[in-house]
Amino acid sequence: MAKKKLIFLGSKPIGYECLAYLISQKNALDIEITGLLTHARKEFGNAHDLNSLANEHSIPIINSPEEIPACDIIYSVQYHEVLKQVHIQKAAEIAVNLHMAPLPEYRGSNQFSFAILEEKKEFGTTIHQIDSRIDHGDILFQKRFQIPENCWVNDLYELTYNASIRLFQQTLAHLVAGNYKPVPQETLIAKFGTSIHYRKEMAEIKQIDLNWTKEKIERHIRATSMPGFEPPYAVIDGKKIHFNQL
Repeated sequence: MAKKKLIFLGSKPIGYECLAYLISQKNALDIEITGLLTHARKEFGNAHDLNSLANEHSIPIINSPEEIPACDIIYSVQYHEVLKQVHIQKAAEIAVNLHMAPLPEYRGSNQFSFAILEEKKEFGTTIHQIDSRIDHGDILFQKRFQIPENCWVNDLYELTYNASIRLFQQTLAHLVAGNYKPVPQETLIAKFGTSIHYRKEMAEIKQIDLNWTKEKIERHIRATSMPGFEPPYAVIDGKKIHFNQL
């Protein structure tokens, strides 16, 4: 029986960690990683260079979604583009995405910030089938957990990162074997609600109005103080005054 062919799409440290685990398990799972499609993120340093990892293990580099070859499985972890149907159908069995948020509540970007702003008590991470809409396909696996009181955005990110790595590792063999039962997101919307957010929204929620209540100001600061990005700020006399986390 021929090995299943898997194409990996990913970036950022979590994409690197998932690819590394996939490589470590490819013989046990009887799979062949036949391509990597990534987007170089220099801000994460050479320690998480997916191209180098692929070259080290003789995995072909793919330069665009149009170059995705026929395969059995497409696995996406923090890949930055929305795949079109013509790309998705290159996978004979299934195309899946690891989305670092609970679905159907938080589709799109900046899910950690909005969960804090909305004072959610629960968060999570999801592996779902890819369709041509953003984070819209059927749920295959999911892990939920409680959000600590007065949580900061970077802390929620770290909790979700670790939960996502565990979910990826714990479900990989099931995914390859086809051992899953897809759950349409539409069946969960009545219970959990749904939303979609875009990167451009961050500029709006980072701006603090000093007339807000103390609690709202503090919540926006906790929700938008992500290391490596512009801090939240107030505009005073036409100038940005940033709130820096100590």
